[in-house]
Amino acid sequence: MRIHYLQHVPFEGPGFIDQWARKEGHGLTGTALFEGEPLPEMDRFDLLAILGGPMGVQDTSEHIWLNLEKQFIEKALGQNKRILGICLGAQLLADVLGARVFKNRHKEIGWYPVTRSAAAENSRLADLLPDHFHAFHWHGDTFDLPADALHLAQSEACQHQAFFYPPFTLGLQFHLESTAESIEKIMAHCAGELIEAPYVQNRTAIQKRSDLIAPSNDLMAAILDHLQKAK
Repeated sequence: MRIHYLQHVPFEGPGFIDQWARKEGHGLTGTALFEGEPLPEMDRFDLLAILGGPMGVQDTSEHIWLNLEKQFIEKALGQNKRILGICLGAQLLADVLGARVFKNRHKEIGWYPVTRSAAAENSRLADLLPDHFHAFHWHGDTFDLPADALHLAQSEACQHQAFFYPPFTLGLQFHLESTAESIEKIMAHCAGELIEAPYVQNRTAIQKRSDLIAPSNDLMAAILDHLQKAK
């Protein structure tokens, strides 16, 4: 399988996705949108991973490549590509699918529990996510559920944490691809967001839960396995 990722800032890369691709023997390429790199042709990849970033989906005047990226995502959806959207990537998917993206009531930063939705429990994706798990979060925006999408998960701070859009698209508001290195990078570059707030952990609290990285990566591996086998 050929995987291509869209990267929005230097400090939010594919993380564990790169490790999984190497282990499974898959090709992995990427577009650094922040450097003006060109987007690939649709026949050059099988799975598209849309990564996170601190910008919002409507920040098109500051990041002129966002409109081109949205058009690219729309085309990939139209060709039924396997797509995984992470954080900003999930918000971009929701936006392209016609849903509203807006400021969440709370910023959610750090390790917080996620619960599988009742709708997911009654679907063929019931085994994709555990009933309860911890995930790494770093977001201030959220989205309405796109039409025809299945709500998969929520947290106490954010109702729409994950969705499935048929036939092969998953949007995840949280970061299962995070590694110890990638978490240190985002904390260094976005340190100003680590303020005292109901759902914002400080640097020490985040670092103390490094034991959650491996199970998060295991869950990401299971999701990537699912997308790989999807027909």
